[in-house]
Amino acid sequence: MQTPWRSIEVCFIEKNLKTKFIAPTVRFESIHKKSVESLDISAGGELGVSAGSDGLLQIWQTNNGTVRRNLEGHAGDVSTCQFFPSGVVVLSGGLDTQLKIWSVEDGSCPQTLRGHEGGILGTDVIDRGRNIVSCSRDGTARLWDCGEGKCLDVLYKGDGSPVNGCAVGVPDSSINLGNPEKPTGEREVGTEGKLLMLAVEDKTLRGVGVRSRKEIFTVHGPAAFNCCGFISSEKVIGGCQDGTIHVVDVRNPSSPAQVIQLSSSPVLCIQGFRDGFIAGTGDGSCFHHDLNTQSTHEFTGPDCDPIYDFSYHGDMLYTACRDHIIRKYRV
Repeated sequence: MQTPWRSIEVCFIEKNLKTKFIAPTVRFESIHKKSVESLDISAGGELGVSAGSDGLLQIWQTNNGTVRRNLEGHAGDVSTCQFFPSGVVVLSGGLDTQLKIWSVEDGSCPQTLRGHEGGILGTDVIDRGRNIVSCSRDGTARLWDCGEGKCLDVLYKGDGSPVNGCAVGVPDSSINLGNPEKPTGEREVGTEGKLLMLAVEDKTLRGVGVRSRKEIFTVHGPAAFNCCGFISSEKVIGGCQDGTIHVVDVRNPSSPAQVIQLSSSPVLCIQGFRDGFIAGTGDGSCFHHDLNTQSTHEFTGPDCDPIYDFSYHGDMLYTACRDHIIRKYRV
């Protein structure tokens, strides 16, 4: 459903604080019938992929919400989905412990990756996508070769606490990511200089050198970390179950550079965006917070239904909500 672009700004002059409330421009209500658990937008911005608790993994057009493909193959709920950089291949992970690689063009699944012993909770693609990483309820993070469908290595194995989220980025060149203890195989591509961030249920935010397999730092929080991401090459971010958001300088990760709390509800998804971050919470809040100006943009619409995921392309933001509606905003 199309609506006009509407917003209102509220200022607290004495504290030099301001928040702009932004209504969605479009609501896609027919893509899913139940809660939307995950979504992503292709590099070109024309297509979206989303996974719902209705068991559907859908490819749809971002201009009007028309469903183009229904990707069938997971046994149970699909917990995470994303496009490869090409925009014509999709990666998904399910509570059935499987990772699947799909063709957007014909809906086929040429590769299924097996090895995790618990449901998949997060994924990320390395460079063009010859390798990917995943994290799971089994307490591990793994590196995979997509071409042969094999697990190349276990990057992290903790005490069994679920790894709730992961993100791969390129940190500041001054960061020592460690050296591998054994030669890297020819199937491992693009892992040099990459840092893997992990949001762990044991109240830690961890950084692991992808090539070295070594833990670079650990940040302890007040509650379980649900999600993580990169703001820049120098700053990473993690969202906690108690609503706190931890900004960490990877050059000095011994303590958070900043702890922010804009909601008391769990932070369920987070990504760096421009000079700050976008986060979605369990009480239906979704907001962009600018770390330089301390200003906030609130994206309205959900009525206390959790925001499980979001994705953006250019100045357009798309959110995945428990009320089954995918909302589109102009940031």
